[in-house]
Amino acid sequence: MAAATAGLTFLALCLPFLGALTAPVVFRRLGHNAAWLLALLPALAFLHFSSFLPVVAAGGIQTGGFDWVPSLDLRFSWLIDGLSLTFALLITGIGTLIVVYAGGYLKGHVDLGRFFSFIFLFMGSMLGLVVSDSFLTLFVFWELTSITSFLLIGFDHHREASRRAALQALVVTGGGGLLFLAGLLLIWQITGIGAMSDLLKAGDVLRASPLYLAALILVLGGAFTKSAQFPFHFWLPNAMEAPTPVSAYLHSATMVKAGVYLLMRLNPIMGGTMAWQTILPVFGAATLLVGTLLAIRQTDLKLKLAYTTVSSLGLLVMLTGFGTDYAVEAAVLYLVAHSLFKGALFMVAGIVDHETGTRDITRLGGLRSAMPLTFVAALVAAISMGGLPPAFGFLAKEEIYAALAQASPAAIILTLIAVAGNALMFAIAFAVALKPFVGPLTETPRPPHEAPPLLWLGPVTLALLGIASALFSGLWHEYVSSPMASAVGGKGLEISVSLIPHIGLPLALSLLTVLIGVIVYWQLDRARFLMSVVLRALGPGPDRGFDGFISGLVRLSHVVSRLLQPGRLEIYVTVTFLCLAAMLLIPLAAHGELPAMPALPNLQWHEATIFLIAVIGVVAVVFARDRLTAIVSLGIQGFAVAVIFLLFGAPDLSFTQFMVETLAVVILALVMTRLRLSPSDRRPPLARIAHAVLAIACGSGFTLLLLKATEAPFDLTLTAFFNQYSKLIAHGDNVVNVIIVDFRGTDTLGEIAVVAMTGLAILALIRIRAGGERKLATNDPDLEEKPGFEEGMEAERS
Repeated sequence: MAAATAGLTFLALCLPFLGALTAPVVFRRLGHNAAWLLALLPALAFLHFSSFLPVVAAGGIQTGGFDWVPSLDLRFSWLIDGLSLTFALLITGIGTLIVVYAGGYLKGHVDLGRFFSFIFLFMGSMLGLVVSDSFLTLFVFWELTSITSFLLIGFDHHREASRRAALQALVVTGGGGLLFLAGLLLIWQITGIGAMSDLLKAGDVLRASPLYLAALILVLGGAFTKSAQFPFHFWLPNAMEAPTPVSAYLHSATMVKAGVYLLMRLNPIMGGTMAWQTILPVFGAATLLVGTLLAIRQTDLKLKLAYTTVSSLGLLVMLTGFGTDYAVEAAVLYLVAHSLFKGALFMVAGIVDHETGTRDITRLGGLRSAMPLTFVAALVAAISMGGLPPAFGFLAKEEIYAALAQASPAAIILTLIAVAGNALMFAIAFAVALKPFVGPLTETPRPPHEAPPLLWLGPVTLALLGIASALFSGLWHEYVSSPMASAVGGKGLEISVSLIPHIGLPLALSLLTVLIGVIVYWQLDRARFLMSVVLRALGPGPDRGFDGFISGLVRLSHVVSRLLQPGRLEIYVTVTFLCLAAMLLIPLAAHGELPAMPALPNLQWHEATIFLIAVIGVVAVVFARDRLTAIVSLGIQGFAVAVIFLLFGAPDLSFTQFMVETLAVVILALVMTRLRLSPSDRRPPLARIAHAVLAIACGSGFTLLLLKATEAPFDLTLTAFFNQYSKLIAHGDNVVNVIIVDFRGTDTLGEIAVVAMTGLAILALIRIRAGGERKLATNDPDLEEKPGFEEGMEAERS
């Protein structure tokens, strides 16, 4: 039974990727109606994960996976508890509605099939992220969300704004991903654990480590960039360049909540410390205020919603770091509420844009009569976002104030910030839901009318869920909210808040929030003007700073490239041999490992003759007047070595050396002749001396290293192994051949590949030279008139 469940879970995790493969084919056959068929894939995954609700509600968890590198404890594994199950249901449930919505919103788009592939890839990446147990799986899917969001944000790649937004999102979240990877590796080093399910039991070990703060900062770097916390918030509103289905999906249930998910997952492990309870509330509160204030200034419906998403993420981070059970419960409730109302409002904004041709709130009005169903969905979602009954957002807001309303100075400050942020979000919610629909009908680029079912199904469903979850809050808490809160808190928590308010400070703060929100909504135009004045006075923000950073990085790369890659082969070769000489000589000298100088051997006359021939060959190479002579003289060294092999009883190596050296000399000579590289060495005397010293240093380094190696006792273990098993295993009598072909077959294959690539490079050089000579032989007047052409050819030859 467990094996069958694990198999079905693996299949459910693969369904989005199956959708990515099949979407283009299905789209070509069915057009935009393919959305109905493709939506079945996330719907089936949603149904499968829904089957875990009773088990998780009873306190159980589901794990599974398979080994990848068991010796390193690397597994592809998953963990399904209250936290990951809630996210999985949001991702697959809202993902189903987004696929349907995209079919209507992008109807007629030639690249709709490609869009479906991208959205399914992103869905699968996000789903894999939230259910990952092993660090390996978690990081792989973490980075996949960055890559796939890059593809989605830059979907309209013909527009420069889309390309810039996609690149910005990738740079910010990708850079944070590197910090996150370092944090995971550090946690692994501290605890020796590579799975979240095991790490939940080792939180004390991690928190007690002197490296805890470093690990925390690295992990927060990944979470803050992914969830757009101040000062990394700027990428998220720019991501509105993506089509509205992408915006609705990213902001409701997926990408931007990945960082929040990570913080909630790590709360039982890294939470409860002074650093955790200081950094998270400070940055979360700053993000909450910055997001809402910037949202007031906007007139674009999507941008207003995008900045409130920034503020909502700040609120979630602030609550996660506050450190109390009530705060955890409030964060859980608000995360679910936000997913429902923000997904609905983004789809409403897309419908308004799709049916009227504009998202500018100052140009919209009176749409209620033309789009009644859209208006109802917008109003119901705004009620939840504003924290009014009978919506689930009301429960979340009550729990937020119950959690923050304490007597400590920090709690008072955070409570005031929460009231201000929630009041501004109240005003923005009803600005989005009311201003485009009430008042006299304004003229828009396209005559407004109600959207087709593909478009209104998503927002209507999410808006109604926001009401139903509040009306049936007891059942919802039992199966969703309480198990999720228990997973985030690391202990059993039971949420009991309902639509029946508790008379006290939380209710008073709720009424104050509504009062301030109504005033801001009433004076929204004046508030927008004041924010514009303030922002102009503050000057360029982080968004402009990002452009400056990228520009400076490009200029720095040019400087570094000109310094390290000047395009001269002589410099590259010199640096390479300098490093080689340093690696050979410095360790031997620094660690006192220089070998004892051996006594001069008593050479026979023929042995001395061979060494003398080798020395003569070296002298001939050094004093050769052209490169061809130097190549031929260099072959003397190889032949001398071959004769030495022969004299000391290695005829097979000697024969191989003779063949290789002969072929090398012949091929190089032919190539050099073909390339006409005949001019003599034109280096100045100082350069020749420097290169001679470098050559002597490299040769001395290899000599000393070999002498040091020969001082050690000769180990016959490998010799005995190859002698014993060459015949038995490889069925070969020639031990050397068996080693090369069988025991080191992969190494030999690599050497063959290197030789093949070198040959191809030489062939390319010959063809380039031949092509240049043919052009020169055509006597093209344009070539002859170009000044310095022949001088350039001569310089190339030299």
